[in-house]
Amino acid sequence: MTQPAVVTTIAELRTLLDGRRTALVPTMGALHAGHLALVDEAASLADTVVVSIFVNPLQFGPEEDLERYPRDLEADLAALEGHGVAYVFAPDVAEMYPDGKPRITVRGGTVGELYEGRSRPGHFDGMLTVVAKLLGIVRPAFALFGQKDAQQLWLVQRMVKDLDIATRIVPVETVREADGLALSSRNRYLSAEERRAAPVLHRALEAAASAGDRGIDAVIAAAQSVLMGEELVAVDYLKVVDPRTFQSVPDDYRGPARVLIAAQVGPARLIDNDDLYLN
Repeated sequence: MTQPAVVTTIAELRTLLDGRRTALVPTMGALHAGHLALVDEAASLADTVVVSIFVNPLQFGPEEDLERYPRDLEADLAALEGHGVAYVFAPDVAEMYPDGKPRITVRGGTVGELYEGRSRPGHFDGMLTVVAKLLGIVRPAFALFGQKDAQQLWLVQRMVKDLDIATRIVPVETVREADGLALSSRNRYLSAEERRAAPVLHRALEAAASAGDRGIDAVIAAAQSVLMGEELVAVDYLKVVDPRTFQSVPDDYRGPARVLIAAQVGPARLIDNDDLYLN
């Protein structure tokens, strides 16, 4: 099996893609089975699949893991063999931001300042800016994003709608380990003991969903009771949101909802989410 061709400049990629119906999978590398699920879905939608690999400095805060974020292009290319990827777009920072930090950026608005945005100020503005650039560079018919990053997905969908970008955003279900832990590039930071503790996030989500028929207070209490049993997990937030607006639901809310969780497990910040229905 041959590896995808690596393209490092915008000009070359645009030339190669001219006239092609394309699906884009934006990534920061450190590829795992969750990314490959996106790639496989992309291959079912378009003849030409592009995977971008770019560790975007705009979405990292000053105290975050930009410098130690895992980078291994050769391993990523090997992982993509046999998955129908035509091109890997792997620009450097100077190619994406030739004048340094861009003067014009995309902002995530009110939702971009909640939950992850509150804990990581500026994160979503940086993410939306690079996604907007990638959509402008590749001009894909489809772009695929994992449901694990539910707030990111909502914001990208909203950006595409609000700015009339001619790309269909395709959500792909979260891929999990056998014990329920959502796949993440940051899972590799976990020690063996921390890795054993991390699936408590998924168990808390399951407990929350099972309590949906008893209302919002019961949902939160059910999740918290599970989380309290794992001392290695420091919860940042546990929220229930309306999936249409991504705002926290009021106490009397009834209908479809999504429960979000973020926690620090050793050196790794982990996030997860799940659907539920509040009766």
